[in-house]
Amino acid sequence: MTASPVAGGTPQLPLALRHPPEQRLDTYIGAPPGALEQLRALATQPGADWLYLDGPSGSGKTHLGLAACAEAGRAGRSAAYLPLRAAAGRLGEALEALSADLVVLDGLEAVAGTRADEVALFEFHNRARAAGGGVVYLASASPLALPLVLPDLRSRLGQCTRIVLRPLDADARREVLRDRARRRGLVLEEAAIDWLLTRTGRDLVQLLALLDRIDQASLAAQRRVTVPFLRGLLGAS
Repeated sequence: MTASPVAGGTPQLPLALRHPPEQRLDTYIGAPPGALEQLRALATQPGADWLYLDGPSGSGKTHLGLAACAEAGRAGRSAAYLPLRAAAGRLGEALEALSADLVVLDGLEAVAGTRADEVALFEFHNRARAAGGGVVYLASASPLALPLVLPDLRSRLGQCTRIVLRPLDADARREVLRDRARRRGLVLEEAAIDWLLTRTGRDLVQLLALLDRIDQASLAAQRRVTVPFLRGLLGAS
């Protein structure tokens, strides 16, 4: 499930969460040692260690969160994904609606510092523990670095197994581009990959959004993705 805000009301939870085929555990590149195995265990096995993933924007936190939900679904277990930014200010209502074997809460920084939301998260944490569910927390910083006002919540988050994600280096971003292009049936020449990587930042989300644009333009023009094609598309020299 994924939560979406409704104007003037409570965030509602659709019955089904569609998992993009590219967002699977086995398509994540550059995971810390053991991270994928820990996520798979939590997604598929009752009683596995709860996880706290933190890293900067573009490090793949949401990818792994959605991939864990997909893994749970494949194992016949229920999963719920909640982007906390969408529920900030009324988190208690959103969390009361969550009931699943695996819950992924994305973006703790969006509610850090709001006492009511932190209390709601603390109470949810305790309820989920008592019910024997599994939880994955995703954040931009460690529990100690988040501007939390509730010490008990910081303590609970600190008890989770922490996985630190790093931005991908150039070689890893190159591998991601090759993999995503291959899955789409898109032929990317090596020179075109080099050209893209020298003109984009390290944010993987932006890079993959650009790949979407290139894929659509290539299909529309019935052209291979070459450096001249990219220059014409992106207006760069």
